[in-house]
Amino acid sequence: MHQSDMSIAEHSQIQSDLLIINQCNKNNYEEKNNGIYCSRMISTTERGLSRSRNMALKNAVGDICLICDDDELLDKEYREKILKAFEEHPQADILAFIVSVSNTDYDTKKYKDHVIKLNYFSSLKISSCQIAFRRKSVINKSILFDESVGSGVSKAGGEENIFLHDCLKNGLQALYVPVHIGYVSQEVSQWSHNLFTQAFFEDRGRFTKKLWGRHIFATAYAFFYTIKKYPKYKHKTTFTVALFSTLKGIFIEQ
Repeated sequence: MHQSDMSIAEHSQIQSDLLIINQCNKNNYEEKNNGIYCSRMISTTERGLSRSRNMALKNAVGDICLICDDDELLDKEYREKILKAFEEHPQADILAFIVSVSNTDYDTKKYKDHVIKLNYFSSLKISSCQIAFRRKSVINKSILFDESVGSGVSKAGGEENIFLHDCLKNGLQALYVPVHIGYVSQEVSQWSHNLFTQAFFEDRGRFTKKLWGRHIFATAYAFFYTIKKYPKYKHKTTFTVALFSTLKGIFIEQ
C-alpha cells in the first residue's frame, strides 16, 4: 500500500514481469520496461486485500502467477524454480512452495520434504505468499477472491484458503512442493494486535461457515481450531470465549 514508485521490485528481488496493486489515495497506471521484464503498477483508491488480489488477477497477463506481498524477499532463482516445478507437475493448476519467516520472533511452519496433493483440509495450512497458479486455469473457472474476507474487512483473514477451496471445488489440482522460493518478514502490526481477540474468533467463525456451512464439519473445525491454537491465545482470552465466539460467527447472522 501507498507505494510512491516501483522500488519494491528491487527490494523484493523481482526478476520477472511484475504487476503491483497499489492501494493509495489516487487512481493511476504506470509501466516500465527494462528490455527484459515489464513492471506495471495500478494505483487505486479501493481498499481490502481480496479486492487487491482480484484486481491483480483480472489484469495479469502471464501464464503463471505468483502471489507476493510487500514484505517478501524472493530467492534469486525463484523464477527458474517455479517454472521448473510446473514443468515437473504438468497436471497441477496450483503449486504451494516454501516461504520462510525471516523474523525469528514468530513461529515458522514445519514444511514437509515431499510433494503433497492438497485437499480441503490440508489447503487450510497454506499462506498466500506460497501460492503460484496457472492463470488460465483460474480465469477459465471464473474464480475470484472472496471480498467479504481478508485484511481490510475481516480480522481473521483466510481469503487465500477460501480461494483454494473454490479452486478445488471447481476441479483444479493443487500440490505442495518442497521448493524454497523466498522469505517473508512478519513484523508486529495492526494485524497482530487483532489476533486472537473476541472479534477475531467471531470473524474466524464466519470464515469457517463460508468453508463448511452450518453443519457438523463447521462445528468440528471450530473445536479443532480453538484447541490447537490455545497455547497461542491463552494469555489473551479463555478457551470458552474463543470457542463460543467462533460458534457465534458460524451460527448467528451478523
